[in-house]
Amino acid sequence: MTYNVSVCCLIGDPIEHTVSPIIHNTAFQALGLNYYYLAFKVKKDMLKKAIEGIRALNVKGLNVTIPHKIEVLKYLDEVDEVAEKIGAVNTILNDNGILKGYNTDGEGALMAIKKRGFDLKDRVVVIVGAGGAAKAIAYYIALEKPNKITILNRTPENAAKLAKSLRRETKVYCEAKILDTIQLEETLMDADLLINCTPLGMYPNIEKTPVPKNCLRKNMVIMDIVYNPLQTRLLKDATEVGCKTINGLDMLVNQAALSFKIWTGVEAPLEVMRKAALEVLEKERS
Repeated sequence: MTYNVSVCCLIGDPIEHTVSPIIHNTAFQALGLNYYYLAFKVKKDMLKKAIEGIRALNVKGLNVTIPHKIEVLKYLDEVDEVAEKIGAVNTILNDNGILKGYNTDGEGALMAIKKRGFDLKDRVVVIVGAGGAAKAIAYYIALEKPNKITILNRTPENAAKLAKSLRRETKVYCEAKILDTIQLEETLMDADLLINCTPLGMYPNIEKTPVPKNCLRKNMVIMDIVYNPLQTRLLKDATEVGCKTINGLDMLVNQAALSFKIWTGVEAPLEVMRKAALEVLEKERS
């Protein structure tokens, strides 16, 4: 039996779709690190108690997913400068009882976009959603100096708050609109890149999509940060229209690798992690 294992985990709700334990445990094993990763379903009203438990149990590292990425800031001792500007945290390091928050979502998404050879400078970008992932991704995209960013969200007040923050922090032109069919049709007329940052289409609700097929144009790039399933309804529709697509796998692996390094101080085996994620997702699809 192995003692003194450093435990890392994921908290969120839902978590039934997650492949994060497989990704991280495969990577820990590949590098011979005495770490182990678990996933815990934590309801909204239990977040404070969960963080208290993390501290009490001396859990080494934490990933945070829907719906806790913004609310969790209240319970941390320190927040990385970039995560503070974003206003959302997806990674926490427990450094001898001091909980420090980071955000690897935005950088992970940007790496995935650049991997496909897409240059964001002077482009028109539309982001669906205004939650923690949208905040991080929009911030990193803004740093690439696009021509315009439009935030579409069912709660327009949240979209407006994010757009205002982006204008203040990055000086990039950013507007907010309500997410409905009329605004989608109008906004996507000149869009170069559309990113879904909502959980719509995530397993088990695989037939849902935030964007009707008739709103898509073939000269657009469509990115969906949902990774389970790999081909969401949105991406299937986009492919049929003739759009270039980016699924959520690369962002998932990239942000996981960045979290891995924060916890361990070691460069993550990126391809090992990607292969592990792909194997389990393809097995679920078959």
